[in-house]
Amino acid sequence: MMKNLFEQSRSHWVRYDHYEMKTAEDGKQYITPGKSAKPDVYNPLKEVPNIVLDALNVGMLMMGRKPEAEVEKAVMEFVTRYGLLGLMTALPTTPSFMDYEAVYLPKNHFIKEETMATDQYLSLFYPFDQLDLVKKGIESTWNVSGDRTMVALTMTFMDEPMAKNMSFQREYAEPYDWVAQQFKDWAFTLTTAILYYNDYDSIDEDARGLYRKAMAAFGGIAPSYHIELLDKPTIYWDFHSLLLGIQMMFSFMLVDGDQPLRLCKHCQKVFLGSRSNAAFCSPRCKNQYNVYKSRGKNRTDGGDEE
Repeated sequence: MMKNLFEQSRSHWVRYDHYEMKTAEDGKQYITPGKSAKPDVYNPLKEVPNIVLDALNVGMLMMGRKPEAEVEKAVMEFVTRYGLLGLMTALPTTPSFMDYEAVYLPKNHFIKEETMATDQYLSLFYPFDQLDLVKKGIESTWNVSGDRTMVALTMTFMDEPMAKNMSFQREYAEPYDWVAQQFKDWAFTLTTAILYYNDYDSIDEDARGLYRKAMAAFGGIAPSYHIELLDKPTIYWDFHSLLLGIQMMFSFMLVDGDQPLRLCKHCQKVFLGSRSNAAFCSPRCKNQYNVYKSRGKNRTDGGDEE
């Protein structure tokens, strides 16, 4: 199902070849492209399923309370491979918020306010270098000059919402703890789904209801799409944030019965199973699990094995 769904689909996102952690004046840590980092436009849909598995496995490190240094390394590796999540355009009610007098925000993990002044909102994502931007009411003027690479990047996405184009610039940054929390949320969603079905017969209806309630909180604004007549008809998905793209891909993978998402019984890594009761991500993990079990060092019950 997944193969057919994304084989004739495309989209685009921007990743840089180098990112760094920087600390703002208020002590908050941000992820931002390096000063001399080069941008690359790519199709995230060609990265399925790895982009989703990598995101979930970063979150699983946090769920497993791994050392902060290990989590940070995994977050930075993900961002270098796929780019920042595009939180600036993912959080508001519309990615075209620059066309409005203020930024309107539905309930989210990161910002309590329902409405923010545009300049105040932008300052959350440009803590180091501001863009040359003038906003009066619903009118916005953005001057891009100097760096030819940034000018070319801006011209490439002239038809996109201004805020999305702005988020591809080198000055753009995302709070590290927000990015990390998003990975953890995705991992929590997956473990909720897996535990619900694993424990279904051993829990009462109230407990099942809690699982379902937790799962119902997962969702998002659906991306728009159109059909392009390339060498064959192709669905073009208009993702205005990588977050939304990953969330959609993850949703399709979560309901895919042919290659279900599973958690390895030994190493706790997320993998695509060949069947619904697959328990190990590799023969090596299966062997190690059985060795530890035979030595009495693993407290886990037996259960399904590949």
